[in-house]
Amino acid sequence: MVSRVRIWLNRTYAENVFFMDQLRRNPSGRAVEIHATHGDPDSPVLAAADTAELEPEGLSPAAYVEFALDQCRRRGIDVFVPRLHQAEIVAHRAEFAARGTALLAPTREAVAVFEDKATAYEAVTSIGVPVPPWWRVRTADELLAAVEALETAGHRACFKPAAGAGGVGFRVITRAPFSLAHLGGFPGPCVPLDLVLDALRRAEEPVDWLVMPRLAEPEVSVDCLTGPDNRVRLAVGRTKNGRRRGFTLHEQWLEPARRIAEGFGLHYLSNIQFRMLGDRPVLLDVNTRAAGGLHQLSLCGVNAPWAAVQLALGEDPGEIVPPFLGQDYTVVSGPRPLRPVTLPHQRAEQRERLLPAVPAPAAPASEPGPRAITPA
Repeated sequence: MVSRVRIWLNRTYAENVFFMDQLRRNPSGRAVEIHATHGDPDSPVLAAADTAELEPEGLSPAAYVEFALDQCRRRGIDVFVPRLHQAEIVAHRAEFAARGTALLAPTREAVAVFEDKATAYEAVTSIGVPVPPWWRVRTADELLAAVEALETAGHRACFKPAAGAGGVGFRVITRAPFSLAHLGGFPGPCVPLDLVLDALRRAEEPVDWLVMPRLAEPEVSVDCLTGPDNRVRLAVGRTKNGRRRGFTLHEQWLEPARRIAEGFGLHYLSNIQFRMLGDRPVLLDVNTRAAGGLHQLSLCGVNAPWAAVQLALGEDPGEIVPPFLGQDYTVVSGPRPLRPVTLPHQRAEQRERLLPAVPAPAAPASEPGPRAITPA
C-alpha cells in the first residue's frame, strides 16, 4: 500500500488554497495530508489545510529555521514548501533531509541571486537574456538623474524596491502636479515626481530602488518545473493583456525562461516574468517559488504542484507537455472558508495553543478562479 504524503506550506499567499486543492486532486489518487502554518489566524490556507498551527511572532531567521525543523520532526513532514524565510531554510537543506523532509525550493545559490533584482539583472545578462535599462538609486539626486535619462530616451519611468515581491512598492513616475485628478476613482500607481523627490530628501535613511522604463503588455509569466538535475520538465507561459489572460508555448518566452531556470538551479517551481520593451521581450522579474496563479495551468490539463511533489520525492514525472492550451479567460474572486473566531480575546487564546484540526472543506461546485472569455 502506498503511504500518504505529508506536505507543509508555511506562511504563504491566500491564493495557495488552489495549490492545496490540486495536491488533493492529484492524478495518481495518492492520499495527501496538508499541514499549514501562518501568522494570521484568518488566512484561508489554515482553513484549507488538514492540520494547521499559528506561527510564533518575532522569530529571527535562525530561530525560524529551528521552528521549521521542529515542525518537520513533530508532524512527520515529507515535503516542505517554504515561502517565508526561504533563503535561510534552503541553507539548511541537509538538516531537513536528515529528518526525512525534502525541500520543494531552489538551491541556496539561486535564491541568493534572485533575492535582489539588480543582482538578478546582472546575472541573467551574463547568459544572454535581455533586460530593460535600469538604475539602482538611493537618493533624490540619483532618482532624478535616472528619470531624466529614461525620459530623454522616450520612456516613462517607474520604480520598485530592489528586494520585494508581489508588486509591493511599485510606482509609475508622472510629471503632472498633484491635483484632484489623483483623488478621483480608485487609487492608482502614478505618483508625481516632485512629491517623491521631496519625500526622499526628507527621509532619514536612503532607499534601495530599481528605476526602469514602464514596460508594455503583454506580460507573460512562465511557470517552470525544473529537476535537481537542472533540466526543465515543464514550461508554460501565462499571458496577461488587460483583463484578458491566456496561455502560450511560444519560444520567444519559453527559451529565455528555460535558460534562466537551468542556468541558475531554479529547482522545482519557479515563475519567470517578461514584458515588452519596444518590439522585444525583456525580463521583468524572477520568483524562486510557485506563482499565485500556478493553478491556472489546470486549464491546460496540467497539475504542476503534484508534479513538483513527485520530483521532490524522487519520482521523476518526465517531460510534461500540456495536452491542450485553455481558451482565454479572466480571473474573478470568490469566498473561501475561514476558521471560526469571533471576539478579539479568542484570537489571543488561539495564539496560546495549536489550532485544532478541522476537516478540509470541499471545493465549491463553482470554484472561484479562472473564467472563460469570449474569443476576441
